[in-house]
Amino acid sequence: MKNKFFQILSLLILLSGCVGVSSKGLFGTGVSVAFDPRSVGTQIDDSIMQKNLSARILLLDKKYLFSVNSKVLDGRIFLTGKVEDPEEKLKLTKMAWETDGVRSVRNDIKVKEEFNFKQSAKDLMITSQLRTALIVNKNIKATNYQIDTYKKKIYLYGIAITSDEKESVLEEAKNIKDVQDVIASILLVDELRIQKN
Repeated sequence: MKNKFFQILSLLILLSGCVGVSSKGLFGTGVSVAFDPRSVGTQIDDSIMQKNLSARILLLDKKYLFSVNSKVLDGRIFLTGKVEDPEEKLKLTKMAWETDGVRSVRNDIKVKEEFNFKQSAKDLMITSQLRTALIVNKNIKATNYQIDTYKKKIYLYGIAITSDEKESVLEEAKNIKDVQDVIASILLVDELRIQKN
């Protein structure tokens, strides 16, 4: 039984790795340039902001390389991950607000607790299930979304072409087994500052 569990877990890790690589855009922002509803200029601005913020976070402390993630969409910064204490969370929020061109910052960074392998595996399974559901659903452009899961809570970021697509994405997330909450920051194309023509 344990052997089968580890085989499935290994397969999920490999598959989630493949999805992550294939969904990276030209500028590494997680959204393919060709399908992204933002203008190319906005995509470049967001990419520069994200690289700038990531570099400054890394210079602050190398331990943040794997523990803190940032995403920039239309000048809005989203932070996720885990830190040791609340003071670090505040420092990172301040750093995000100091980024040139930022319009808003959403900080979903959690303060670390003791590592729980079972919980981490469950979070990985939830992320993989949702990523698969988005890819399979023909009404959703899966490459427009970034998914993070922490303690059975899904953090979902992206750009929806229509409000129907946004509702479909949220519905898919809520239908994943064992999900406790879905925290979504999904922008509609109409809400973007500058849209692709």
